[in-house]
Amino acid sequence: MTLSEMACNGAWHLSATSGTPEWLTIMVPRDGICGVTRGQSTTTALPGQLLLGRTHEMDRFFVRGPRHRSEKLHLNWSVISQALGELLEAPLSGSLDLSPQVDQYSSSGILLKNLVETIISGMREDGVLLHSPIAMTNLIQTLGHLVVQSIPHRYSRRLDTRSFLPAPRHIRRAIDFMCANISKPITISAQAANVSVRTLENGLRTFKETTPAIYLRNLRLRAARQDLLDPSNRLSIKEICLKWGFFHAGRFSAMYKSAYGEAPQEAKRRRSYPFADSGMES
Repeated sequence: MTLSEMACNGAWHLSATSGTPEWLTIMVPRDGICGVTRGQSTTTALPGQLLLGRTHEMDRFFVRGPRHRSEKLHLNWSVISQALGELLEAPLSGSLDLSPQVDQYSSSGILLKNLVETIISGMREDGVLLHSPIAMTNLIQTLGHLVVQSIPHRYSRRLDTRSFLPAPRHIRRAIDFMCANISKPITISAQAANVSVRTLENGLRTFKETTPAIYLRNLRLRAARQDLLDPSNRLSIKEICLKWGFFHAGRFSAMYKSAYGEAPQEAKRRRSYPFADSGMES
């Protein structure tokens, strides 16, 4: 997460370039107006409000007013992807269509605003959060989960209607079998769960909203991510791919970026250099 501060006289705007990291930018206006534009839609926020925007989904970010002052939190998009993936047990695919507006009068909106202000105050100048990586990590993860659970987006209905009843025994047996064998070149046999193929597929669709093959692939992607982010792991990306059953590096890279919002190379680099350079165009 990065904190930036802006002060200017008059209107100003910027757009993401190809080199801009995948961020969720949380704009906090102090004087003047902050805004985002996507297609034909423009959304603005006044002091006391929040505005959200994913860098590569918004056409531009802008400010207005004779005197403008604002603060912005830039949250690595992989935090959002991971938070949603943990809730849905499936990777994020395509645009999230996250609403840029925050309902400042709802309980979740108030909670989100208070958390954002707490993080900003802890990062200003030589703030206490800059000296407490554990606290910072916990707050970042909390922020990611709060955003995906409280701000409307493409998966909101699935989160609202998702059944949290325990899965039946044959589904748990199949999942246990997958977890125990994710590093092996297996196919998901319904015999492992002692049920028919149709019963297993229907059960996973009902309780996990996925298929056996996709669920296994997601488990392997998660294991590969743990290796990529482990500072003590010296395996190359190719070796990690092969270790977890991905035999085509290009397809692995595409699936990984869809699930976590960053390329495998970026994840591996970030474990040694957690603060990446940014690239924005004004």
